[in-house]
Amino acid sequence: MGFAVSDELLGTVVPIVVYWIYSGIYMCLGSFEKYRLHPKTDEEEKNLVSKRTVVEGVLFQQFLQAAAAILLFRVTGGQTESSPQQPSSLIILARQFLTAMLVMDTWQYFLHRYFHENKFLYRHLHSRHHRLIVPYAYGALYNHPLEGLLLDTVGGALSFMLSGMSPRTSIFFFSFATIKTVDDHCGLMLPGNPLHIFFRNNAAYHDVHHQLYGSKYNFSQPFFIMWDRIMGTYMAYSLERRAEGGLEARPTKEFKED
Repeated sequence: MGFAVSDELLGTVVPIVVYWIYSGIYMCLGSFEKYRLHPKTDEEEKNLVSKRTVVEGVLFQQFLQAAAAILLFRVTGGQTESSPQQPSSLIILARQFLTAMLVMDTWQYFLHRYFHENKFLYRHLHSRHHRLIVPYAYGALYNHPLEGLLLDTVGGALSFMLSGMSPRTSIFFFSFATIKTVDDHCGLMLPGNPLHIFFRNNAAYHDVHHQLYGSKYNFSQPFFIMWDRIMGTYMAYSLERRAEGGLEARPTKEFKED
């Protein structure tokens, strides 16, 4: 059981470390203006919250989520005591990853959309995240703590349990989900980014959602866009060059008058 407990702890701590390392990489790449979706100055001029407040908020949320996740692992971890003996073929791991991705996407789409449609929840919870009109990497998890618990911790627990993955596998899955979430908020469309090659849900796709015209669209996160397609909340866009340099995700013609 000691081995399992160690993996449970790593499954909580490693994604937090990954969050700050991957965000730090994007901070170093922030000077690549020609690939930015917004000018660097917009982070200070358009956002409604300071970067210091964002860092403090993310750290506080991660502390709460880590405590909640460890508790959930302890409650559910007993079901995976035999995990070291479970088959670990690539096919099984791929199936578990895909199942967890679909579960997380489903949970986050419908809850995220409800946070927008319910005026009370939006005003008191989700509006905190949308103070970042111009998203950046380390602001990806800047949410109200209660929203973070409902959206990320509960969604993660459901993904873990329904996929049947072991605590050790979850270390890799949650680290990957963290990287994907940071990447979706990085504000950069770098050429050759493998996440942009394999996923249409990317930084530009999510940037549309953070703009006023796109707040009722592109709720899907963090992996696929299928629920937006199915539920009629998909906003098509084109990636255009800004006259002053950089890129811009512009809605297609049919959405311009919404």
